[in-house]
Amino acid sequence: MAVSKTNDRVGAMETRGIEPVPDNERHGQAGQMFWTWFAANISILGLPLGATLVAFRGLNIWQAVLVAVVGSFGSFALVGALSLAGKKGGAPALTLSRAVFGQRGNAGPTLITWLSRVGWETITTTTAAYALLALLGIAFGVGRNTVLTLVCLLVFISCTLLISGLGHATIMWINKWATVVFGVLNLIVMGFLVATVDWTEVLDTPTGPTSGVIAGIGFIAAGTGIGWANAGADYARYLPREIPGRRLIVASAFGAGIPLVLLISLGSLLSAGDPTLATASDPVAAINAMLPSWMAIPYLIAAFGGLLMSNHLSTYSAGLTMITLGLRVPRPVAVALDVVLMFAGGVYFMLIADDFYGPFSTFLTLLAVPISAWIGVIAVDSLRGRTHDPAALMDTTRTSRYWYAGGFHLPAVLGWAVAIVAGLLFTKASTSETDVWFAGPLADTWFGVNGLGWAISMAVGAAVYALFGRRTGATAGTGNEPVSPALQEAGR
Repeated sequence: MAVSKTNDRVGAMETRGIEPVPDNERHGQAGQMFWTWFAANISILGLPLGATLVAFRGLNIWQAVLVAVVGSFGSFALVGALSLAGKKGGAPALTLSRAVFGQRGNAGPTLITWLSRVGWETITTTTAAYALLALLGIAFGVGRNTVLTLVCLLVFISCTLLISGLGHATIMWINKWATVVFGVLNLIVMGFLVATVDWTEVLDTPTGPTSGVIAGIGFIAAGTGIGWANAGADYARYLPREIPGRRLIVASAFGAGIPLVLLISLGSLLSAGDPTLATASDPVAAINAMLPSWMAIPYLIAAFGGLLMSNHLSTYSAGLTMITLGLRVPRPVAVALDVVLMFAGGVYFMLIADDFYGPFSTFLTLLAVPISAWIGVIAVDSLRGRTHDPAALMDTTRTSRYWYAGGFHLPAVLGWAVAIVAGLLFTKASTSETDVWFAGPLADTWFGVNGLGWAISMAVGAAVYALFGRRTGATAGTGNEPVSPALQEAGR
């Protein structure tokens, strides 16, 4: 039976997988992207990001605010621009990427994207479980132990699975209303946190170096919008084609930029007087210690809810990415498999690893390079005006017009690979001065010291593909062709 738009309604299980959405099933407004990205960024993870700008980059509050504005609004404007492909092609980002890299060549970017999503989910799940543990301790006097830790992880994961499993329409509805509820709670908590700020320390903090500002912008961009750039199309694919692209870009930039600037700036304020937030193994507890005791419960509820809003989006995209990789299961099953890995990662961070933020920062630094390389290639391809052939996207055999040479579109694959190497040359990923996970041979140069390996990767990917890539398949198909029942089944 053909998939109907009635499956994309609040409370109903979304049956569509990665197959393109036909025009007659498109619905919604550009404002959905505002609520989507606002919800994704109201979690407390923005606070330690801001804390590092002062503690590690040596910036004062005014520089930190500038970095937050440029890094957050700029990176999510890019997310909005890349989501236009979803509006045009009606499919998830990595499914559309098949047209650029080839059916086999797309496996590399898709795998990296899936690892990125799982990593973000693990970080978010760990933080939320800390919040729930603290909430139980304050409300009921229950002490932390291994069993309770596992229960808290499972509770958060179950909430994530419920929302992500139902799918697109439920996610869009929850994003809007949860943003209002948890946004207000976060504003109240932020008001009390501001009251704890040591304003003498803040105002006496000297101006940091320009290189620190540049590095800070790169760090914030890599830790916020760059990490979501390969997911924007996943949520825009149900939108009608006639919605102006500029509205999606503005909605994405402001939806994410508003909460991020507030949270990152507050994190910078807090760290000016107390740098421990930037290195806390449990950021939830570190922030909770700054609040009056009676604010603990509202704060922890806000923390848990904000993290859930981010996590269900990441998990939804991860399920689509797994199917794009070739996992032949319905979308809800892919989501369920993903949360198993999320649980395992949470167990590692909470019961085995000694440090929380060090691996988080290192993870962002490394994965930003291949993701940025993909962005560079995709951006050039999009500027060439590609439209997508729905049947060819779903045909993973040699008969697909996106098979190219042995399943690889060599200019795109070459551009991506060269860009990764170029970016890693200038990249250093470490949890401390003595614990260096990776250091490229040019990591001590100006670009490397300022954390711009990801930017070099994006620029090189775009340049190589622009130089060697042709418009092969760029205008293949109108994008309006109906999707056959067989292809619909393959997409699930």
